[in-house]
Amino acid sequence: MSFGDVKILYNMIFRHGHGASHADRLNDFYSGQAGDYDAFRKRFLVGRSEMMNLTAETQKDAVWVDMGGGTGANLENIAEIIPQMKKIYIVDLASSLLDVARERIEKNGWTNVVAVEADATTFTPEEGYADIVTFSYSLTMIPDWFAALDNARRILRPGGTIGLVDFFVSRKWPTNNQVRHSWFTRNYWPVHFSTDNVFLSHDHIPYLNRYFETIHYEDGFLKIPYIMLVRVPYYIFIGRKPVDDVTPAETDHRDESAA
Repeated sequence: MSFGDVKILYNMIFRHGHGASHADRLNDFYSGQAGDYDAFRKRFLVGRSEMMNLTAETQKDAVWVDMGGGTGANLENIAEIIPQMKKIYIVDLASSLLDVARERIEKNGWTNVVAVEADATTFTPEEGYADIVTFSYSLTMIPDWFAALDNARRILRPGGTIGLVDFFVSRKWPTNNQVRHSWFTRNYWPVHFSTDNVFLSHDHIPYLNRYFETIHYEDGFLKIPYIMLVRVPYYIFIGRKPVDDVTPAETDHRDESAA
């Protein structure tokens, strides 16, 4: 076990993110691990490269918004096409992670990439629209994730692409032939991750299926470093905003919360 892993595990076990606001909690959680964040998560958060590359296939000369983009490590997966993009925004509330992102941008000479400290539920690109919006293990860390996806719908142009990879649990009785997780998976993992303000939901997939046309979907299980035997469910979703969806996103999701 490396010293960097020890620092990460210490923060995960003993610093669960405290503060009056979501931004305060994120900065409290990540400030002690920002420098070692990428190396540890690369072994853990699988599917990020696949999601970014699948999303990148859909657009060129695009305005791309990576919500909860943190250190900007996601962009390493699409480095060869970054010069072809019109503008890329790395949006996050954790200033310690964005400091790492700005160092990465400068190091790589990405003149069309900017790191922005902003809220994913309200952020709007300077262009007023986005061609691509992505969330990489960030939706589960946004308390009002409904609002974050509503905002993604709002800023996406009709026909625009959304890409996500994240943890999830299934509904007890899923529809549309979706995977059904065990009782243990559905009940244990939400409690386990909530300690670190990561909130697994059974409503991600139903929401995405309702409001976006599916381009690609897959799900599976990933291994947590140093925790034996058990696996955490995750999914990859690539979708398209319908071309006739030109209205602001709805904000009432009471009918979506049923398990």
